[in-house]
Amino acid sequence: MTSEPLLSEIEEQAELPVEDHSARNRLVIGLLLVSAFVVILNETIMGVAIPHLMADLKIPASSAQWLTSAFMLTMATVIPVTGYLLQRLNTRPVFILAMALFSAGTLVSALAPGFPMLVVGRIVQASGTAIMMPLLMTTIMNLVPPHSRGKTMGNISIVISVAPAIGPTISGLILSSLDWRWLFLLVLPIALAALALGAAKIENVTVPSKAPLDVVSVILSAIGFGSFVFGISELGAPETGATPLDPRVMLVAGAAVIAIFVWRQIHLQKHERALLDLRTLQTKTFTIAAGMMAILMMSMFGVFILIPIYLLSVLGQTTLTAGLLLLPGGLIMGLCAPFVGRLFDRYGPARLVIPGALLFSSVMWGLTFLTVMTPIWVVLGLHIVMSIGLALMFTPLFTVSLGSLPPNLYSHGSAIIGTTQQVAGAAGTTLYVAIMTWRAGILTQGEADAATATVGGMQSAFLVGAMISLAAVLASFYVRRPPGQPEGQPMGGH
Repeated sequence: MTSEPLLSEIEEQAELPVEDHSARNRLVIGLLLVSAFVVILNETIMGVAIPHLMADLKIPASSAQWLTSAFMLTMATVIPVTGYLLQRLNTRPVFILAMALFSAGTLVSALAPGFPMLVVGRIVQASGTAIMMPLLMTTIMNLVPPHSRGKTMGNISIVISVAPAIGPTISGLILSSLDWRWLFLLVLPIALAALALGAAKIENVTVPSKAPLDVVSVILSAIGFGSFVFGISELGAPETGATPLDPRVMLVAGAAVIAIFVWRQIHLQKHERALLDLRTLQTKTFTIAAGMMAILMMSMFGVFILIPIYLLSVLGQTTLTAGLLLLPGGLIMGLCAPFVGRLFDRYGPARLVIPGALLFSSVMWGLTFLTVMTPIWVVLGLHIVMSIGLALMFTPLFTVSLGSLPPNLYSHGSAIIGTTQQVAGAAGTTLYVAIMTWRAGILTQGEADAATATVGGMQSAFLVGAMISLAAVLASFYVRRPPGQPEGQPMGGH
């Protein structure tokens, strides 16, 4: 007789915290998304500003480029450590650390009296950015149930894909009427507001574990990934003698140290002491999805740097026009992301990733046909179609990659994806620019004018990118929904 009332009471007690946690979780995820959008935007906002900085600070292009290179170097160095931070610390202190670093770096950059201090500000900014993205992805994987992760990951895709895409546009708009310092002054109050709101409202939603810190792994990670990304970044740069370090030596040395780092992690993970647990790579779905994301980031960053050069140097467009031309693709990518997330929850990854990879590859092949006479609307159309293809892939790939891992490896998976993206982005930029420069140099030695030589160099770079894109098409047929929900059945989002 007493069993039914007792059962009813237990059910009522079980239901109440779920409701409370749901409201709390939405607030936490919302704040993390807004904060992540602000910090990721800064990764590409400096590209258009470099000519202004060169004139204002009286520095050569080889020095100014360090504002971007130092940012990427710091990201590649810090991200591998975030797996440990997210295990050891709770959500709120990690968020405060990330946004405090980013805000401090933004303030230092805005008030920098000269170039060296501006680089320091960018490094501090990058440290906060490196922590924020793995924090966002790991938190979502811990809080959002499998059947509705696609929808939430769609919002993450807006942050990861749209923020870098519209960075040059926003930068161009600001610099068309204001000083370069406003790139930081306009961001600072938003960053401080996010920090204050997060510190007041974000609750701890994870349970930290007493993970030991392997100092040797931290040192190996910093030296290995830092040297490797430096080598990649400098390999495609003009030989100005600005740095005494040979990029080829740095590249090989970085690869060797990374190999030692990997060997040490394999040894430490047997005792649950790894800084970056590589057992994530034993999951086939994670490895395939992470590999596809590396290809996409490589191509995306390569295209983002070559298209503006084409518009400015070949078609004679202004900086503002070039920035605005890239805006529709970024906005469309953002508009598509939530719909793609819902479609993923309903149908799974295959119906999205395969068409996305085919669209993406088609555009890469289409870019090989650019000439000095190509109408500007063709470039706009290609960029929009590529953005749609990327939107169809980013959300499913993020969701299936982390969703295929056990919860104790979420933070490590996020760190591996973040590190891979930084290395792939640096590699893509360097590869595309190096091939373009090499081919353009050969054509210039003939009787080709500057515009024709530049286009010829871009055609060669895009041809290599198009061939690499075929690997993404092939891999797309092997992307599977992670365990948790059956493939091809409608998903409830209740």
